[in-house]
Amino acid sequence: QVQLVESGGGSGQAGGSLRLSCKASGYIYARNYMGWFRQAPEKEREGVAAISTGGSNTTYADSVKGRFTISMDTAKNTVYLQMNSLKPEDTAMYYCAADRTFYRLWDKRAPAYWGQGTQVTVSS
Repeated sequence: QVQLVESGGGSGQAGGSLRLSCKASGYIYARNYMGWFRQAPEKEREGVAAISTGGSNTTYADSVKGRFTISMDTAKNTVYLQMNSLKPEDTAMYYCAADRTFYRLWDKRAPAYWGQGTQVTVSS
């Protein structure tokens, strides 16, 4: 089993920054890949960024490339999402996720483990 606990959401201004954190615990090989997803009201959940926990390979949605950065502190078992140049359209519930395979996490958007979510609201 894997447990994921997000923190760091809140409100920000357009053009500002926020940082999300996701602390992971549990079976390490079940979380080879971790990522962030988001869901805005009346929209489908979408992938934001993903990272391989064993290395530094990262993947980003086109909508956040150049603005968001995903990173991993392996000593703290924590994944971060640094969000810069925020836009009102970034407003959503953000979820941390983990899976043993990149395919299930990112390609299928069906990771085995999800956090409870943290709200991000960006005002113009």
